[in-house]
Amino acid sequence: RPVLATQDASPVAGAEGGMLYTFDSGEAGFFTKTYFYDTGSEVVAFDAQFTPELAEAAIASLREQTDNPITYLVITHPNPDKFNGAPAFQAEGAEVIASEATAAAIPGVHAYKKAGFVGMGMFTEETYPQQATVDETFSDTMTLELSDGKTVELSELSAPGVSSTQAVALIPELNALIVGDLVHHQLHAWLEGGIVEGQATPTIEGWIADLQELEERFAGEPEPTVYGGRGEAAVLSEAVADQIAYLEQAEQIVDDYVAGLGDDVDELSGPEAGKHYAAIQAELEQAFPDYAFPDMISFSVYGLVNAKR
Repeated sequence: RPVLATQDASPVAGAEGGMLYTFDSGEAGFFTKTYFYDTGSEVVAFDAQFTPELAEAAIASLREQTDNPITYLVITHPNPDKFNGAPAFQAEGAEVIASEATAAAIPGVHAYKKAGFVGMGMFTEETYPQQATVDETFSDTMTLELSDGKTVELSELSAPGVSSTQAVALIPELNALIVGDLVHHQLHAWLEGGIVEGQATPTIEGWIADLQELEERFAGEPEPTVYGGRGEAAVLSEAVADQIAYLEQAEQIVDDYVAGLGDDVDELSGPEAGKHYAAIQAELEQAFPDYAFPDMISFSVYGLVNAKR
């Protein structure tokens, strides 16, 4: 099987259904995956990477395999590692598609994340990626009619999950389900929550509801393979069960930790916060010792912590 990236590339092949290629950014882009569905005459991309430069690297990797034009880029949800790289795909001639809710959320998320990353010194006002634009939106469902009678079926899920809104994509010809960061299989999850009115707003209950909805909508024989925004591929039932178990454990650990602080709970919003996030990370690492990229926890758990105060 051809490999597109040096980290965790896991393409799947279908003799009549085309190819699905995976590009993994590595740590520089938070191990974000971009997927490419090549029908044999055109390519649909899913999620755009954290910067245009990483998007260009993903496209360059694709070009090692095929010269077929990228006709669409689908953004699964409004996080910057999914939309910041969109201009690189538009420069290739791709039409950027997202749900109406995702398109509406992008400006607020972009402003929040730009302030955060500039404040941390990772970017300047000038070097942070420009706000992405969406070319076409959909509500509820949308079918991309592709060459040779092939399709991609887009659908929105009902609840806020890893973000404030979530869409998924089914590739029927490959029985492949692209779900963005709704699933981090065998990799620690991003626990910040969606950005709503300038605030991190995690909803573990909504995330679990989305996972259950995923299973109800797409269960069948053979089970579809789930391709998450990070981590490994897994069949639907395994991906859902493992992600729910992780989220329930993470929420319990945070609940117990916050409660245990007692009168010191205000340290979670002061200069001592970092040591508490590190302690929570250590507990989750112990609970899931085989999961990759534990730094995801200390980067993102502030959202879940602050929701529990």
